[in-house]
Amino acid sequence: MPGVKTIAIINQKGGVGKTTTVANLGSAIAARGHRLCLIDMDPQAHLTLHVGLEPGQNNPGIYEVLTDNAPIREAAVKLTDTLSAVPAVIDLAAAETEMVTVVGREQILNDQLAAVKDDYDYVMIDCPPSLGLLTLNALAAADYVFIPLQAHFLALQGLGMLLETVSLVKQRINPRLKVGGVILCMHEKQTRLAGEVVADLEEFLQAARGTDVPWADAGIFETPIRRNIKLAECPSYGKTIFDYDPSSHGAMDYDGLAEEFMTFFLPNTESVEIVETTGAIEPGETVEPSGTVEPPQVVQPQPAAEPAPQYETQSEPVSEPVGEFRSEPEPASDAPAETVQPVQPIDISPTPTPEQ
Repeated sequence: MPGVKTIAIINQKGGVGKTTTVANLGSAIAARGHRLCLIDMDPQAHLTLHVGLEPGQNNPGIYEVLTDNAPIREAAVKLTDTLSAVPAVIDLAAAETEMVTVVGREQILNDQLAAVKDDYDYVMIDCPPSLGLLTLNALAAADYVFIPLQAHFLALQGLGMLLETVSLVKQRINPRLKVGGVILCMHEKQTRLAGEVVADLEEFLQAARGTDVPWADAGIFETPIRRNIKLAECPSYGKTIFDYDPSSHGAMDYDGLAEEFMTFFLPNTESVEIVETTGAIEPGETVEPSGTVEPPQVVQPQPAAEPAPQYETQSEPVSEPVGEFRSEPEPASDAPAETVQPVQPIDISPTPTPEQ
């Protein structure tokens, strides 16, 4: 759909940060002046609660859009001047059964969004933790897929199945569908497990470069979302992290992720140039890489003054004369650094299908 970019935030594993990412990343993008609509496709209605709406009190919602052909414009609730949300209700769980007999049931959301292609710059869909008909509608309507991922073994194991589904949808339903990238959520960079999982994922994505798979150009966003208790608290107040605690690490991370997001879609956008930084980096600022790090300059040691002759006496030894001395630098150790044996790489390649 020209005029609007539709993004599906998807992972069939629950609890990896999909809803948190949609609410807070969407809020950060809208705060930059871009018109954005959030769509809650999860019957649990967590995104609806996160943005301060009560499930069932706003009719119509996404359930009526899918089952009763209600227009998106009537279902969207305006949250700010640039941010709107289409709420969900628990009845959405029955929508898959009700749509079974509908011809073109996987294209319902895509057809509805075509009517508002000039109303928004971005549409961001919070998908349910499954690969059913609701998720299929989101993939059929999306231009890009972004995958929130916690750097754990089980989260990585399900990635192959998800990518296989994306590949099938691209082949049969939505040829424009691409995987935009992976967002690391609840990230604990200091752990060995996180480093190994990220390394395996980077190797897998690098191997797809130059192929015709939907994730050929995908990468891992450089801004990870750190584990932050404020991100877990703000949904209970019906607020995004920027309204709840804008000085928290969670707000800083999602603001930095929004900068990367805008660079992804608007590559000509100039980043904020930081000349010198003496304190913490403010939200929204990006640090440009400084290039190759130059090795430190080594100061050649000056020859030490010759020591005074020592005299053997029965009394206390004569002390060395007072003067300016330069100590010899300690030689660098040639012992190799302790290495950590890597774990066996995890195979997350999708199962080939007959169409492939």
